[in-house]
Amino acid sequence: MMHRLGNRRRYWLVSKEHVDMAPEGPAPKRITLEAEPQRVTLDLARTAMIVVDMQNDFCSAGGWLDHIGVDHTPARAPIEPLNRLLPALRSEDVPVIWLNWGNRPDLLNISPALLHVYNMSGDDVGLGGIIPATGSAVLEKDSWGAAIVDELTVEPSDIRVDKYRMSGFWDTPLDSILRNLGIDTLLFGGVNLDQCVLTTLQDAVCLGYNCVLLKDCSATTSPGYCRDAALYNIQQCFGFVSSSDAVLSALGAS
Repeated sequence: MMHRLGNRRRYWLVSKEHVDMAPEGPAPKRITLEAEPQRVTLDLARTAMIVVDMQNDFCSAGGWLDHIGVDHTPARAPIEPLNRLLPALRSEDVPVIWLNWGNRPDLLNISPALLHVYNMSGDDVGLGGIIPATGSAVLEKDSWGAAIVDELTVEPSDIRVDKYRMSGFWDTPLDSILRNLGIDTLLFGGVNLDQCVLTTLQDAVCLGYNCVLLKDCSATTSPGYCRDAALYNIQQCFGFVSSSDAVLSALGAS
């Protein structure tokens, strides 16, 4: 009898006498999306959806951004498109990966340079600081602020990855997880488009992944020109820009 070692997408079949390192994998499932600067065809069997930082500290009243006086409501724009898209992707066995800030309470892997970005005066409420109204530690793992907003449904089959930088590839297992799933193409959504989404996408391209940003599933609380620049640079230098409607349309036609 052969036993399976690995995950549902990448595995060996082994026995005492034999190791099969090339079992039949998932059949390709090609779909074609309307996108900029060109239409793209991708294989859903080798695709994952990465949702970045849809967390209370960024997207909810009483969260960190709200506390420091930033209008958090633009960061909520991806909720409805994601709620339409994610069930359709799951039904096609596309992994959904929630990539979120989830810092250690002692912040020992966070450098002073990164701490300064969020606490320039030294007496502001930065990473790990306590929000007075909620008592939640900013973006600390297992805190209310680091939790995914209630309006988004996380299924047991989804994958969670904590991150500690704007890019989700630094100091995390994200790359290993993707490679062990046999993934080579990434769909991106979340916040902030011009910061954590963009830097993660850039690093993904540098690591050899194919990347498609879904613009209606992404948002930012930065000024509009930051969004415009991010969209321009993604389709100019790093990949493609599409939408949830384009994906859903392609799934319906596939």
